[in-house]
Amino acid sequence: MPTKIEVTNNRYRLGYHLMTPGGWMNDPNGFCYFQGYYHVFYQYYPYSAAWGPMHWGHARSKDLVSWETLPTALTPGDPEDEDGCFSGSAVVKDDKLFLIYTGHHYYGDNDPDHFWQNQNMAYSTDGIHFTKYAHNPIIAKAPVDNTQHFRDPKVWQADDHYYLVLGSQDQQGLGRVLLYRSDDLMDWTYLGPIAGAKDVQHEGFMWECPDLFNLNGQQVLLTSPQGIKATDKQYLNLFQTGYFIGQLDYQQPQLQQRTDFQELDHGHDFYATQTVLTPDGRRVVLGWMAMWESQMPEQADGWAGALTLPRELTLKGHQLVMQPVREVATLRTQTLLNQQATVNGTADFGNNLEQAEFKASLDLTATQQLKSTISLMNVSQQAVVSLTFDQATGDLVLHRADRPDARYAVTATDRDSLELDLFIDTSSIELFINGGTVVFTERFYDDTAKSLQLQTDQAVTLTAELFALNGQANQY
Repeated sequence: MPTKIEVTNNRYRLGYHLMTPGGWMNDPNGFCYFQGYYHVFYQYYPYSAAWGPMHWGHARSKDLVSWETLPTALTPGDPEDEDGCFSGSAVVKDDKLFLIYTGHHYYGDNDPDHFWQNQNMAYSTDGIHFTKYAHNPIIAKAPVDNTQHFRDPKVWQADDHYYLVLGSQDQQGLGRVLLYRSDDLMDWTYLGPIAGAKDVQHEGFMWECPDLFNLNGQQVLLTSPQGIKATDKQYLNLFQTGYFIGQLDYQQPQLQQRTDFQELDHGHDFYATQTVLTPDGRRVVLGWMAMWESQMPEQADGWAGALTLPRELTLKGHQLVMQPVREVATLRTQTLLNQQATVNGTADFGNNLEQAEFKASLDLTATQQLKSTISLMNVSQQAVVSLTFDQATGDLVLHRADRPDARYAVTATDRDSLELDLFIDTSSIELFINGGTVVFTERFYDDTAKSLQLQTDQAVTLTAELFALNGQANQY
């Protein structure tokens, strides 16, 4: 048995975001509520800070913000998952927690693209120790009109049946989502594809990590397409995460009247989402706070990757809105600032910020064509991350010091205020603008002291609050 890798330097370790105790992390898996705890699993390789044969790491929380790391839930190497326990989901049945996940298999010719995938199950009575189902796989192979890309099951219960969606690719090389039904979680019937890409350029060659849920009487299909062609200001990450909205006809089966694909987060570091329905009826999402092929300087320190803050999803018309779950307010340990001020030029907020939340509301009723920039500054007064707002166009442009490529979004130009809610951690910042109608998620790698700076090109009145946050919200 190899030795688990250990963290050798804490310079980029996050305070209130879920990370591994050491090793690699990617997609969140199995997000669920069981026996009084929220459970989050994740793609995990404990023996290196680089991607390897995927395990399922595991953590639980009473409140969605303070996490306790538990023993590894799934380890690959059995016939059903010999080369990896890839992404999947969880469902509670008869007071047991069931995990449904993808088994990954190589053909042994050293070609990483020559593989096959199946779907498997494991279960637990205590939510900690898991037993793989003796008769795996529960779905042995992909449909005949599919390629080898056949993964990431998301399961739910509707009426007397269980359903799951799978990410896949058809023989024409187009991404799609498949639907299955079961009465017992063990025997599954293939119902067919519910949605697929019209073409690669606009909707991608593979749809990963699908999730299907109800909001406001509509069905939201959240997925991560690969291969969408970038435009000047959209689809700029290597792969995307976003959604379609429609009406699911279980009989056809088909997601009817579906909208065009919309990106969910405009930052550099957001992928592979999964949601849970909380006991009080909120739809909450987590994402991987990274992106494939990004530079990850923390790998030199024995770890890589993290998960975002949990975010509540709401539907406004045909737009999915994300805001931090209300429980994040319990992270606040001290109010550092609470003031109203007029800024005309430059104003600084806070110093030595490591874990902090900054809330601000800029009054736009008396400004015309305001241009303003909020920046996270380092000790040399250089902007590590900055967000610029143009009142005339509604344009938002985000820049990072360590990357040449900006990110873009647009907000309404007829608003009488600009609302900001920024969550700063040791090496991440999540920016929620105008109630979560626009969100940017970013990692950064500057281990000097931080402050916030607001620059405006005309006088603007604002109210601002700054909170210190709990920097030790994880237990390993």
